[in-house]
Amino acid sequence: MTTRLQPAGTLTAIAASLALLVLPSIDRSPPPAPVAAALAWPQAKRAALSPTLADGTAYRPLAFLDAETSVGSAPSRDGKQQRLLLRQPNGSVRAIRSLPQKDYPSFPAVVTDGKVLVWVEQSNRTAATLWRADLSGGAARPLTTAVGDLKSDDSDSDLVLADGRVRWVAGGPSGTTVVHSVALVGGAVDSQSVAGDWKLTASPWLADGMTAASGTTQLRNLVTGEVRKMPAAWRGETQCDPVWCRVTRIDKDGTVVDLQRADGSQSRQVGDGTVAAVLSDPAPLGRFTILGKIDQNAQLTNHVQLIAYEIGTRRSVVISPDAFDVGYRAGVIWWSAGNDNDFIRHALDLRTV
Repeated sequence: MTTRLQPAGTLTAIAASLALLVLPSIDRSPPPAPVAAALAWPQAKRAALSPTLADGTAYRPLAFLDAETSVGSAPSRDGKQQRLLLRQPNGSVRAIRSLPQKDYPSFPAVVTDGKVLVWVEQSNRTAATLWRADLSGGAARPLTTAVGDLKSDDSDSDLVLADGRVRWVAGGPSGTTVVHSVALVGGAVDSQSVAGDWKLTASPWLADGMTAASGTTQLRNLVTGEVRKMPAAWRGETQCDPVWCRVTRIDKDGTVVDLQRADGSQSRQVGDGTVAAVLSDPAPLGRFTILGKIDQNAQLTNHVQLIAYEIGTRRSVVISPDAFDVGYRAGVIWWSAGNDNDFIRHALDLRTV
């Protein structure tokens, strides 16, 4: 068999032509210099909140209904109970649940649509249980104790509300993932086993690679069974929802964060140098990617410059020059500023941008 070599110039031309055919258009130009959020979003709803309640106990938010109203946990004043609370803009609170502190209770996942709150609670004495409460009032009630081994990556999709049901995923046998759902009014739990390591994203989709270093490689539609391959990243991690993928990769100058549509189109660089993603969610509200810029001081304090890349305008907005303990649920982002012993908590409702 004889191999006929192509002239170098011909091979180069062929390679260039193939690249144009198979590679998406990539905008590698860095985004413009960041602008302060107060200037970029003057009408956005925001709040500065005390980290302690009126009774002096430390309050930790788990989700916000708006910039001033939240659901969170705090010990009782005597330290004997752990409370799940609704905190109003005026600082008043309403107890939703109260559990013995001696049992080390926790609330590992919460979701709300602004009217109904659903959460998972567990303790050293009790298995994980799914609960619900109407935020307008009334007693909380359990939905099911058949939660299983809850899989969570502290994302907005750990629990998903859709079509009058709440969905979650749990680890199954032999490397499977079990997708559970139950009606908000209670009843039997529906369960569906899927081979592989999956997490919930926007309903009715799953994303794989929850614990893989490379991140998401495919999405799966729970209703139709459709599987979509996601763009791969060399020396990087990909996180996708059904619309957007955030790709974090390493080059010779440090970290580069790219954003592209889930079909691989509209790829653009959104951050470089000493940046990192600070949320599991790749594109909150389909409008932003949230990044943390790390400087020399940040490496010592674990604080970051908190930045939102605005997809529609392609600009970067500084939410806070110094932030830690960042959280996000249902369109509201919150963070702390100060030091570990003396800080103020802030919240910004991205839905009002």
